[in-house]
Parts: sequence; C-alpha cells; structure tokens
Amino acid sequence: MNFSVQPQSEVAFSGRKSQKPLKYQKDTLLNNNLKTKFEMGSDKLVKAFTKYPAKGLKGDRNSNFYEFLTMGTVPYLLGSAALMGVFNLANKFFTPFAQSKAGSIGKKMALGVAFYGIAKEASKALINKPVKAMTGVDTEMPYAKVVEGFPKFEGDTNTKAVEYHKVFESVEFPRYDLLYGKTNEDRNAYYDKIAKKLGLGENLASSDKEVKPRLKEIIARSNTAKSISSYLWAATGVGIAIQKPWDNFFVAAKKGKGFEKVKNMARSFGNNFVKSVKDLWTGGANPTKVQKYAGKALIGAAVAATVIGVANTVINAKKSAKLEDKNIFDENRKVVVD
Repeated sequence: MNFSVQPQSEVAFSGRKSQKPLKYQKDTLLNNNLKTKFEMGSDKLVKAFTKYPAKGLKGDRNSNFYEFLTMGTVPYLLGSAALMGVFNLANKFFTPFAQSKAGSIGKKMALGVAFYGIAKEASKALINKPVKAMTGVDTEMPYAKVVEGFPKFEGDTNTKAVEYHKVFESVEFPRYDLLYGKTNEDRNAYYDKIAKKLGLGENLASSDKEVKPRLKEIIARSNTAKSISSYLWAATGVGIAIQKPWDNFFVAAKKGKGFEKVKNMARSFGNNFVKSVKDLWTGGANPTKVQKYAGKALIGAAVAATVIGVANTVINAKKSAKLEDKNIFDENRKVVVD
C-alpha cells in the first residue's frame, strides 16, 4: 500500500477556485484611445500597489522585469505625496502670516508635482500625433501580451497573466507580427499604407520588407525626440505652477458648496492657468532681467525640441525612402573581378 503524503502545496491549492478567465487569450493589438489608456493605466496602478509587490516579497518566480518596472509608479507617487506633505503639514506650527505664505508655496509645490507628471506624459502626443499623421506610424500603439508563467504546484493551470506593452517598445525587435492582416488579401494592408505615406510607392510586391527598415528609423528618432521634449514640457509645467495667479485659484477653491463649488473651481482653474502661462512668458508684473527672458527660453526650448523632433523624424524617414528608390550601381558600367 502507498501511504505517501500529498505535498503541502497541492493540498493548499487543490480546493482553490479556478482563476477568472483572462480578458485576452492571445497577444492582441489594442486601439490607442482614451478608454484603452485608462484601462491600462488603472490596471498597472492597482497591481503596482497590490499584486506585484506581494509576488516579489513572497519570492514568486513568476515575478518579472515588467512587474518591477511597473512598480516604479509606487515610489514616484509616494515621493510626490511626501514632497507635498513636507510643505503643507507643518503649516499649523507657524504664525498666521507665515502660515499663509507657507500654505501658498506648499499648494504650488503640490500643483507643480501634478503638472510635472501630466505635462511629461501628455507632451509625448505632440510628437506622436504629427508623426502618425505624416507617416502613418503610431509609435505609441499598445497591445496586450499574454505571458505564460511557471506552475506553482502539480496540475496548476492558472499560469497565464496579461501585460500591457507597446508594439514599438523595442527598436530592434518591434512586434511586426501583430501588424499583419488575418487574410491573404489584407495581410500587408498596414505596410501598404505606410509605404504609400512614405513615398515608397503602391502595390509593392513585398511592402513589409520595404517598410520595416523605415519603421526602425522612425521609432528611434521619435523616441529620442519624446525623451528630450517631455522633460522640457515637464519643466514648463512646473514653471506654470509656481506663478502668482494660482493664489486666486486657491482662494476661489474654498468658496461655494457642492456643484457650485466645483463650477467655481473649474472656471477659476481655466482663467488662472491662462494667466499663469502669460506670466511665465512675460516674467510677471515687475520682472527682473532674468525673469523676463527665462520663461520665454523655457517655453521656446520645449516648442523647438518638439518641432525639430517631429521634422527630424518625418523628413529623414521620407528622405531614406527616396534614396531607397535610386539605383546605386550603374548597370552599364563594366566591373572586372580579379
């Protein structure tokens, strides 16, 4: 007779309910719209604070580099909250006059942190949208990746997980396979569209082979442009947040109740945002020589980096496409090989 004891792990998991079916059963291309961005962002944020840290602390071998990078959101948000708290929580220990001054600085600090993050992410669209319009390439195209993990016990079938990535996340290894059509008729439809946009021609025999080298160039150049311009726009966001007109917004935010209060805040936010941008550009009411030109330099640098980044990406992509059409070798010239 066999009196072997069932392993503890199997006992622990044998009665567990089956895992909720995954939203995606295979790697799936997603629409690049606000709904998708919200779903991806909320999924990553929740798991970064709950599931992924728990897996790492338990030593789960299914914990991977994607989860590690996703958890980078945690220190960013906690650090931002701590930065806000340092300038706001100690206000009650100050005199009334000092409290009002510190309160204003603290609120602007909080606003600056928010504007920094928003401007840094939103500014990527200033590169992506024009590049997409002129080349047809959406460098931020998302997809859901189904990852197969290691089983935790014998007979474990709940080993799959969904990760959110971008098709052109890797310059060297983009997910070209997701861009092909499902039938022979539309197999190269995506590549045909890009080839036409870049001036490579129409009805090409192998448009995918012609387009892929151009895609890599577009990805590399646009990624560099986004990296440079996003930090300049983030700095611009901080510069807007520290302007004097926001003091009026903080006062207006305390007035009214319920819907009326929200309405007042929205109106005041819009008005003071415009005024703050103007103050950053002009330097305020009585600017020093440095203040008079610092804002212009910052905004100008952000705009210039964006325009140059888009131009560099698009012009070089179309230029290389034209060079591809030229015959480098003269067929009429004789070549002698020793």
